[in-house]
Amino acid sequence: MAHAPLPLAPRRFLETARTDAWWVQPAVTFVVFSTFIVYATWAAYQGANYHFGSYLSPFYSPELFGSSSHAIFGPQPAWWPAAVRFSPAALILWAPVGFRMTCYYYRGAYYKAFWADPVSCAVGEPRKSYVGEHAFPLIVQNVHRYMLPFALLLLVFLSHDAWKAMWFEGAGGTRQFGIGVGTIVLTVNVVLLGGYTFGCHSLRHLVGGAWDALSGKPVRQAAYACVSCLNRGHQNWAWCSLIWVGFSDVYVRLLATGIWHDWRIV
Repeated sequence: MAHAPLPLAPRRFLETARTDAWWVQPAVTFVVFSTFIVYATWAAYQGANYHFGSYLSPFYSPELFGSSSHAIFGPQPAWWPAAVRFSPAALILWAPVGFRMTCYYYRGAYYKAFWADPVSCAVGEPRKSYVGEHAFPLIVQNVHRYMLPFALLLLVFLSHDAWKAMWFEGAGGTRQFGIGVGTIVLTVNVVLLGGYTFGCHSLRHLVGGAWDALSGKPVRQAAYACVSCLNRGHQNWAWCSLIWVGFSDVYVRLLATGIWHDWRIV
């Protein structure tokens, strides 16, 4: 005997029959992400205490213009508006921020934590319709694939910074090889950011995802398998690299202000 379908009453905001602690994950995401955003904004605005000897904060890399020996083109440019406080980070931070904010994983994370869209599975939402990413401002998320080249280029500069962090000033101004705690911090930062970037969904599509069959393309097949391997842990790479890049800036900043002292291992 056929039965007429019963209409489902829409859930009110945050209404749910779930008995588990579903709110923990979005709450933790909100706290951690908010803390990072506030700190990164403050650190980037300072324009000071971002370098110490051969160490350079990743928030300021590459330093195109600046006051340290790491600056590629010299000090603050003459064309910089006098009414705006200069910070070397302002010239480059848009690239990593744009890459992360449009990341496929991060979208799912902060959509839930900040916009409650959706707050969690089987939990009432504050809105009744879904329009996807076809209209402003969410359509901007589609620039993620175009941010990938900049993220890959940043890895080159950060790798060079890790290499420079292995050379210290010796007697007579000569450069001597060494390993300090800061060397390890900046090297781990490159590894974590590399794992996150090389596991990117856009890179996965670029190296092989656009092809129906990879059996006749051994190079693409190997690259696709490598990116897919990293992609399976994309969430872990994303959070570990986010926290560590913030810690890297903290470490260099505390060295520059004399609060911490770098321990030379080698």
